[in-house]
Amino acid sequence: MEEVIKHLPELAKDKHKENKSFFQKLKKKPPKDLDYIMQELHDEEFERTDCLKCANCCKTTGPLFTDKDVERISKHFKMKPQQFIDTYLRIDEDQDYVLQQVPCTFLGADNYCSIYEVRPKACREYPHTDRKKFQQISNLTLKNVAICPAAFNIVEEMKKRIK
Repeated sequence: MEEVIKHLPELAKDKHKENKSFFQKLKKKPPKDLDYIMQELHDEEFERTDCLKCANCCKTTGPLFTDKDVERISKHFKMKPQQFIDTYLRIDEDQDYVLQQVPCTFLGADNYCSIYEVRPKACREYPHTDRKKFQQISNLTLKNVAICPAAFNIVEEMKKRIK
């Protein structure tokens, strides 16, 4: 897995133009069954992929924290929301709450998440490849293929499946 992760940014860069062109066509004319296809590709890929062997998303990027996330996680820690924000988060250039640092503070050496049961919505949904109206998040997916081997594989399979 380490070897795959090491080469992923380079692979994604090589495929970027092709992927961007593919997603532009997809946005203009998505197949009627796109959500079904994406769910199937997502499910197939995650039968093969063990996130605990990778955790590259947690090591290299940080999720956005919604107000609901802050409420839920601060309650988990028995902290006031503002105390949680002050301890773990910062506001980014888009005025969103994000982690003060990466890798994620809550990621253990064994790649387990210490707040898995209450993790942010962005973490629960990552890499967003089973999302409804998938064509609407093509820019996000273009970024995710450089981070997540599963997202990369899903997009490659998707290009074969959708002509």
